[in-house]
Amino acid sequence: MYPLGLVEEQLRLQQERHSLEGLPPAQRGLLVGDVEAAGTPIVLVHGIFDNRSIFTLLRRGLHRRGFGSTYALNYSALTDDVRSVSTRLGGLIDQVCAETGHDRVHVVGHSLGGLVGRYLVQRLGGDDRVHTLVTLGTPHAGTIPARIVPIELARQMRVDSDLIAELAEPAPDCRTRFLAVWSDIDQLVIPQPHARIDHPDLRVRNVLVRGVGHLSLPVDGRVIREIATTLALLDA
Repeated sequence: MYPLGLVEEQLRLQQERHSLEGLPPAQRGLLVGDVEAAGTPIVLVHGIFDNRSIFTLLRRGLHRRGFGSTYALNYSALTDDVRSVSTRLGGLIDQVCAETGHDRVHVVGHSLGGLVGRYLVQRLGGDDRVHTLVTLGTPHAGTIPARIVPIELARQMRVDSDLIAELAEPAPDCRTRFLAVWSDIDQLVIPQPHARIDHPDLRVRNVLVRGVGHLSLPVDGRVIREIATTLALLDA
């Protein structure tokens, strides 16, 4: 019932902490190479009709590569909109920072979750807390299929929505680093290149993965490796 919005989980810290004890030497490389990168919390934001369980394999892959803690935010597809969920994401990030002692986090958003994270860092000042925002199959320029879904979250993903227009506005002071992963066969982001971020003010690396469906992006091995490699390298 949860993905349909009939039941909504409360906003709370949903964390998985991991220890490197017992891991093979090859899997301890991140901690040895950069303690700060290994300890930076990662917050996961799911798509419109999913919940945090879609990140199970991603969490496992990050654990194997030495990342210490992950958190997840759930929201309802029927009762929320991007702006309100972005505000709640900011609140969760503040809680995570207070609990862990870290000044900043990484955010990984699948599909609509990427728009939630992007709105936070571009429009709500979240770039002071979010070091890197990773988006997976996110309709940054809108998507045509959103026209057939009669709920507010889908309306905000339409090509001509006011939300998409707002995200295209100048953001000269945004400090967050972006990684946008997109697929050439994404069934829900049409046209597929709309999952790229093309914005002159943002530091973005767009990565194309071929032959991966929309719902498979968070579980694809190539995508998980790309995320782990990016998050292992912290810049100034």
